[in-house]
Amino acid sequence: MVEFGSLPPAMKRPMLSRRLFLALTGAAFAPPGLSWEAADAPAMLDHILLGSRDLDEGIAFIKEHTGITPARGGVHPGRGTRNALLALGERHYLEVIAPDPAQPGVPDAYGLKRLSAPRLVGWAAHPGDLDTFATRLRDARIAFDGTTPGERRRPDGRILRWKTINLHDDQAGLLPFFIEWSADTVHPSAGAPQGCKILRFELSAPDDAGLRRTCKLLGLDVRVAHGDTPRLLARIAGPGGRVMELTS
Repeated sequence: MVEFGSLPPAMKRPMLSRRLFLALTGAAFAPPGLSWEAADAPAMLDHILLGSRDLDEGIAFIKEHTGITPARGGVHPGRGTRNALLALGERHYLEVIAPDPAQPGVPDAYGLKRLSAPRLVGWAAHPGDLDTFATRLRDARIAFDGTTPGERRRPDGRILRWKTINLHDDQAGLLPFFIEWSADTVHPSAGAPQGCKILRFELSAPDDAGLRRTCKLLGLDVRVAHGDTPRLLARIAGPGGRVMELTS
């Protein structure tokens, strides 16, 4: 889903794959305390976006580290991207997002073409009724764009529809865009390949106290940690005890 603003330079640094992407094969190697029952992901999390310079490369990366192959989802007309999806539990999913070669003239908002390896580039939250949420933002004097409608066609021809809100200040890419799926649209997690689950999702930033206050104001029940640079982190469990860690 491409409804998120471009990332600042601090979020476009190269990824150190050995440190920032961890795939552990075999339950004996899983980090202590991680289990399918002890998930630590925000209830409002809708999906996380894994950017890749090439869709096939992104799909292969996820298959290598989880054993599950994301299913191609379709293209985003006018936005220059296409995607593939992997379910991460009920109403949570991972979206591999990459440039669409059929839309060469569209601005590369996520800097996907410059990525040396797949990495997180954003996330989406579902706050419920988006018009009600917009009123809440206005009352709190938080600037935003939307609500903005969107849609894409699945490979089977079914149309998915949604509307979004984008914050003017997304805290260096840490804050999500907000999404509400149309009542006649089946949530993408229901039709995506199953077998994985998100165990942990968190944000980190130098001003973690300020970020935590902003998240509380937005109603985001997300873990916030201190870090030298703004960062997103997701830990995903796959079949056979595999655990994959993704960061921005």
